[in-house]
Amino acid sequence: MPLLARMLPAPIQMEVRRGAVAELGALLADSRVATSGRVAVAVGPGQGDHIESLIAPTLDEAQVFRVSDGSVEAAVSLGADLRKGAYEVVVGVGGGKTIDTTKYAASLAGIPMVAVATNLSHDGICSPTASLLYEGGKGTFGVPMPLAVLVDLDFVHKAPQSLVRSGVGDVLANLSACEDWQLSHVERGEPIDGLACSMARTAAEALLGRADSVESDAFLTVLAESLILSGMSMVVAGSSRPASGGDHEIMHAVDQLFPGTSNHGELAGVGTAFCYFLREDEARLKQVVGCLRQHQLPVTPGDIGLSSEQFTAAVSLAPATRPGRYTILEHLRLQDSEIRDRVEDYVRAFGR
Repeated sequence: MPLLARMLPAPIQMEVRRGAVAELGALLADSRVATSGRVAVAVGPGQGDHIESLIAPTLDEAQVFRVSDGSVEAAVSLGADLRKGAYEVVVGVGGGKTIDTTKYAASLAGIPMVAVATNLSHDGICSPTASLLYEGGKGTFGVPMPLAVLVDLDFVHKAPQSLVRSGVGDVLANLSACEDWQLSHVERGEPIDGLACSMARTAAEALLGRADSVESDAFLTVLAESLILSGMSMVVAGSSRPASGGDHEIMHAVDQLFPGTSNHGELAGVGTAFCYFLREDEARLKQVVGCLRQHQLPVTPGDIGLSSEQFTAAVSLAPATRPGRYTILEHLRLQDSEIRDRVEDYVRAFGR
């Protein structure tokens, strides 16, 4: 009888809890991720000393490497160090830059990687991509999914709240991205993966309507699980399609035109709301804007320090950031004057 099902890749361990970093050695041993003791740990420049002191009691023989930044050069350098040491696994402990750098380094070294997140700013925790600085800009590189994913809520609570809240914006973008994928399926016949869409939408829907926020462990646990599920949806799809549509095109355009404007999740949230405005989906737009405001996230260009003219320029450039991807932006094919009118209408509707 033929196998009428597909095997889905997933981390062999996923834990969201307090004290994950301090108990890293035991967690790796219990899940049999590391059995020989040849473990490399990559930490960022900010909390490296503190993290090293926490893991020392349970991973006393681990080799700790410092990741200088989130660049391709840093990842290549770490990859070279990992190849020399014949390590069983490399553990990336930190925020998005450290985890993405470690992901890419692990792929270069040909060894598995464990992600230990100390922040929840975007869905790169479990995604099959690494966003790295490259030749003056940002590039996205395909990498294997982490072998295991841990989130330490002690560290998340100490992280800047604005960064933690931004993870909400990145997850909400799944709703817009799946709409875009469905649109491309209808208009261009692009194959769509229903399971990947279901996972991505479920991640976003889990956050809508919650009364709590980043101050509570309960909300942070759901946010962490949503970010991880979002990353897994991309693994299932084989691309970023279920989590990146016109919303992320706008985000990438803002990064190119006005670098340093805001962080990934905040830009994704604004892009998501604007894309729903373009779709004239009032019900979903109200949900998205309400969720962004509940979590004190930006909604309009002015909230991220951009003028209507600057945001218009970003929306105009957005389709060029992902050639071949069909979204609401490519579908409407608005001229610059039309984009400016829509942006001004959006600002009038949701500006404070």
